[in-house]
Amino acid sequence: MAAPQNTDKIPPHNEDAERAVLGALLLDGNAITVAIQYLDGDDFYSNANRRIYTAILDLFKEGIDAEIPIVVDTLAKTGSLDQAGGPAYVADLTNVVPTSANIEYYARQVRDCSIKRRLLRISGRIIEQCHDLGAEPRGILEEAEKNIFDLAENRHTLTFQSAEELVPPTIDTLEKIYHSGEAYTGIPSGFEELDSLTSGFQKSELIIIGARPSVGKTALALTMAANMSMNRTRKIPVAFFTLEMTGMALMQRLIASEARIDSNKLKNRRLKPSDFQSLLDAAGRIYEAPLYIFDMPNMPMLDIRAQAMRIKIQKKVELIFIDYIGLITSENKTLKSWERVGEISKSLKSLARELEIPIVALSQVNREAEGSQPTLANIRESGSIEQDADVVMFLHRKRESDKKTEEERSRDKYETDLIVAKQRNGPVGTVNIVFLPQYTKFENMSRNG
Repeated sequence: MAAPQNTDKIPPHNEDAERAVLGALLLDGNAITVAIQYLDGDDFYSNANRRIYTAILDLFKEGIDAEIPIVVDTLAKTGSLDQAGGPAYVADLTNVVPTSANIEYYARQVRDCSIKRRLLRISGRIIEQCHDLGAEPRGILEEAEKNIFDLAENRHTLTFQSAEELVPPTIDTLEKIYHSGEAYTGIPSGFEELDSLTSGFQKSELIIIGARPSVGKTALALTMAANMSMNRTRKIPVAFFTLEMTGMALMQRLIASEARIDSNKLKNRRLKPSDFQSLLDAAGRIYEAPLYIFDMPNMPMLDIRAQAMRIKIQKKVELIFIDYIGLITSENKTLKSWERVGEISKSLKSLARELEIPIVALSQVNREAEGSQPTLANIRESGSIEQDADVVMFLHRKRESDKKTEEERSRDKYETDLIVAKQRNGPVGTVNIVFLPQYTKFENMSRNG
């Protein structure tokens, strides 16, 4: 039986620390630059202290030093002087601390108590929802995760590092790059021109690959995943979240692609003994690859986050593919489409930073890009994808002739533009690759002459 909860406990607070913060602010006009890194008005438990801090903050925004007479006058003009304890209380705050030297310590004390109070409110909301038999558990989980995530995001302390602090670890990183002998600082995609442009996919980056339907987003991602996980020099552990195709269908495509067996032969069951042997050989190579496929249609962002963290810990994956953003669901049914995509985009970027690995997510572009080269404005549903992504690239090629037979098209090689339209930390440009429809894969242009 669960232990009864004590509802009579006073919420966590430290009124002495609150007064110390305010006293330091009244003693030293520059102390506010430290306080605002940790606190906003709602972080104060005492109503009087909250009103005084808000008044000091308002004065700072106007470029006015928070001297006692000015703060008292400001509170009086807003009709909140009595609620702030009156003139005597404000004046007495400077007697709490001798100097402003320890304001950071006191600000942290106030902030920590505020975080605990907010966590208690979130916990209370969770308990309330759990007692509601009509509430969906998945919705409770997603709301709880969002509230805690928002709390954590808003609690990041603003700080700076000196050149003296940053130079040594930067040199260590550069030294490792120098001695590694590797051509790229990130994870190579296997496409030489692209890797030369990006130096590989970098840690903590969110990379978006956009295209119209049937241009080859999944084929490109799967080719990259194979290039990485089956690399002869070093097999890179890769996770592939497929929200559109089944895991079995994805693996069948990958085996046929690696075996260089015409996909039409599989559809029409026209395999020769030599073809089947090639498939077995390819399957053997893929079997040894550290490639992990998650197959779940309409996967919620909550599940993606949980599974990504688990596979990172258990299998040490170094890169994650997600096919594709438009199929990730949200438990919040009230969100408009662009709001949902924006929330997902932000979550993916946060996840990439948290796991310190690149995340490559596929996205459709809108109909306006049909037949023309896509631009950042064509990303479907949300401009926040453009804002959150570190790298945005598009696949573009001219549509194949509808007059060709399926067999004629299967023998073609389609030159395709892979357009790096945004790269936060590098140049943009267009690289040329080749699509082989008969194998449903992409290759370097150089290999196909």
